[in-house]
Amino acid sequence: MATDAPILPPDNPPVGVFDAPFDSALSERYLVYALSTITARSLPDVRDGLKPVHRRLLWAMRLLRLDPAAGYKKCARVVGDVIGKYHPHGDQSVYDAMVRLAQDFALRYPLVDGQGNFGNIDGDNAAAYRYTEARLTQVAIDLMDGLDEDAAPFRPTYNGEEQEPELFPGAFPNLLANGAAGIAVGMATSIPPHNAAELLDAAIALVDDPAADPLAFVQGPDFPTGGLVVDPPAAIREAYATGRGGFRVRARYEVEREKGGGWQIVVREIPYGVQKGKLIEQIAELINAKRLPILADVRDESDAEIRLVLEPRSRTVDAQVLMDGLFRLSDLETRVPLNLNVLDKDRTPRVMSLAEALTAWVEHQLVVLRRRTEHRLGRIADRLELVRGYIVAFLNLDRVIEIIRTEDEPKAVMMAEFGLTDRQAEAILNMRLRSLRRLEEMELTREQAALEKEQASLTALLGSEKKQRERLKKDFAKIRDRYGAETPLGRRRTTIEEAAPTRDIPLEAMIEREPITVILSERGWIRAMKGHVDLSAAETLKFKEGDGPAFAFHAQTTDKLLLAAGNGRFFTLAADKLPGGRGFGEPVRATIDLDGSVPIVALLPARTATRLLVAASDGRGFAVPTADVIAETRKGKTVMTPRAGSRLAVVRPIAPGDDYVAVIGDNRKFLVFPLVDLAELSRGQGVQLQRYRDGGLADARTFVMADGLSWAMGGGSRRVRTESDLSAWRAARGAAGRMPPTGFPRDNRF
Repeated sequence: MATDAPILPPDNPPVGVFDAPFDSALSERYLVYALSTITARSLPDVRDGLKPVHRRLLWAMRLLRLDPAAGYKKCARVVGDVIGKYHPHGDQSVYDAMVRLAQDFALRYPLVDGQGNFGNIDGDNAAAYRYTEARLTQVAIDLMDGLDEDAAPFRPTYNGEEQEPELFPGAFPNLLANGAAGIAVGMATSIPPHNAAELLDAAIALVDDPAADPLAFVQGPDFPTGGLVVDPPAAIREAYATGRGGFRVRARYEVEREKGGGWQIVVREIPYGVQKGKLIEQIAELINAKRLPILADVRDESDAEIRLVLEPRSRTVDAQVLMDGLFRLSDLETRVPLNLNVLDKDRTPRVMSLAEALTAWVEHQLVVLRRRTEHRLGRIADRLELVRGYIVAFLNLDRVIEIIRTEDEPKAVMMAEFGLTDRQAEAILNMRLRSLRRLEEMELTREQAALEKEQASLTALLGSEKKQRERLKKDFAKIRDRYGAETPLGRRRTTIEEAAPTRDIPLEAMIEREPITVILSERGWIRAMKGHVDLSAAETLKFKEGDGPAFAFHAQTTDKLLLAAGNGRFFTLAADKLPGGRGFGEPVRATIDLDGSVPIVALLPARTATRLLVAASDGRGFAVPTADVIAETRKGKTVMTPRAGSRLAVVRPIAPGDDYVAVIGDNRKFLVFPLVDLAELSRGQGVQLQRYRDGGLADARTFVMADGLSWAMGGGSRRVRTESDLSAWRAARGAAGRMPPTGFPRDNRF
């Protein structure tokens, strides 16, 4: 009968060629490869936190008796045993895995004690395995504790010649304490390291109450390189509850003050997984590219401890602003992902929460405890069998000796006469003559009593889950004491300290604040002289022949300058980017898109006021917020749209206390009206300020009515005249006005 099911090859296909759909054969083989990658290479087991290559490395070192108290052996010997007996893969990949187990900046609790060059935090590689030596650490011993007591199942190696453990039994929470990272097919894992003492405290709580909250004990990740986790508690809790998320990790730094008021920043801990050498290169590139102008230099003064020195451009730089810039632009702040994707006890990959992962580990420890108890009971039963046989022999010593001397088959006779088992009779026949002492009989009696007492205790333990949990808590407490907060290895290194996200640093904070004098000529040549120079000095205002001053004022390098053109467009210039004061400067139109036929009406710092008065030559105008005229591109921003035949004529800042507007036309008519009558717009033509029969607007400004209006007198006297009573010129906005006060300048300019 026909079927639509794909024809797949059998498990052991015959030699030759067989027919099968290509897509089915390909998908089957790729699925086998994917599952192999997931379960046998990339994902750790939730119970011991190890991948197969790490497990086989530690097992091979254990068989080589590389205990912490023993001497070191060449890593080449270990790698050779691993790839020859357990892990038939490349020697370099196995050695790389071994190197990582020995790096104290990669593993929170190293499992291998390395001697020689095992790489460094700068990113340098380890020496070849023929030069380096290694042995196990106490952590690895704790992780493998119980392998001799049937605490974990064993399986044959790939060639069937050896046996290897399927997992490790030890009561050390390796998965979360050391973390893991790996990429499989279609999935990945990323688990940051944590503090073992906190994990054991949480595990003890879970033994008492499976519904306990581990976050009452686990603060967050604890990286071997220290640093600060700056996420809010809610974000940390959410990541641990779902098993997915991440942690913002920042470098730890301090500000060192120097004599004379100077200072420098010293970074002593960098984020986990960041290579110090590449970090320094990254910061140096920021300096060279002038992406962080307030940073002058970076130096590496590290020895055994990290010490990166960051020098600011000036002592006036804000240290927090500088660090915010570095956090934003460099790896002094990184994000460490959390993806708690592991293999559960059924070898099924899934993402667990922190509570689920710890609970799975606790359940594994209960299984280990029961297996070790059963193994010990079996050993006790075997020993008790022999001890009881020895005691029978001592109680009937003369008859036993007689049977041995006279009988051809003494074992069978003893078994029949004394009711001994085969093992008991064989053990009696193998006893040494020196054991036939009274003292030995007393020792056997005491040993029997002790074994029977232990047997009864272990039997009770095996029959009571409550006793098993109490025993487990005691075992956890012993391990916790070894890795407690008071020990050098167990103390927390990473601080959990909430901090705001890095800010967008304002331009003025990125630039060293220095005084400058900005000069723009009539022909549009602009320059910036250092310092606030005397604007009345002849040598200050030097120009090309036929050119002259248009605008000159004092500013700061952190200022943004507003340039207003006659067509109503506003452009923004960075004061620190202006050409220097030597020579005549450069054409300002080379930096902005402004046609040479369009006149420049105004140039002023944006910080002068929060609002500006803008007016066209036809007498129309309005108030505009300064923030609305700042342009981000060289094309500028259209603010005023003058009517045909008119142009933008006046741009003046509005002081905070000003309450009136003064306007004068080319016809020398003067008008004063309240500022509240002036419309505030972001863009447009505005409202009529003053009406004219002929001519147009000459000038306009705002002032405080109570203070009157002042203007400079003509000539070189530099005298100022103030008109305090302006009631005669006060009228409604849009009126024609009347002749100005006596002494008003003939050029009709305020």
